[in-house]
Amino acid sequence: MNRFLIAFTLVLGLLSPGFAVDPGEILPDPVLEQRARSISAGLRCLVCQNQSIDDSDADLAKDLRIVVRERLVLGDSDSEVIEYVVDRFGEFVLLKPTFAGHNLVLWLTAPILFVIGALFAISALKKRRKAAPSALTPEEEVALAELLEQDGDENGEIK
Repeated sequence: MNRFLIAFTLVLGLLSPGFAVDPGEILPDPVLEQRARSISAGLRCLVCQNQSIDDSDADLAKDLRIVVRERLVLGDSDSEVIEYVVDRFGEFVLLKPTFAGHNLVLWLTAPILFVIGALFAISALKKRRKAAPSALTPEEEVALAELLEQDGDENGEIK
């Protein structure tokens, strides 16, 4: 049992994600390092595209992490660092794009399509309810009985 537990722990250790930030990249000032990590977590790795540069092992991500740290050491604010990277790589580098006029379509398309789909579904359900058969009125029951009686006489059936 003890060997199993040790082996299981080792396997879990091998499966855990490694940290992409090299020890040589870490800033000596913990406040600046925390700011760098926060900024890096919001920047997309242009090689991996679905990872932040903080999580990526790609060379370009490493270069971007170094640039972020250099800008912070030079005294840039967080927004200035982000602006610096966006100016060089475009807004695609942001994991969460800004809400602005030039990308308004990206932000509004999904909600608009959802509302249109919901309205279409509600309309279809209302039409379905209207088309559902209802109980016969007394006049309709009399008319149906007369039709059935006439139909039985024409076919020569005896009641």
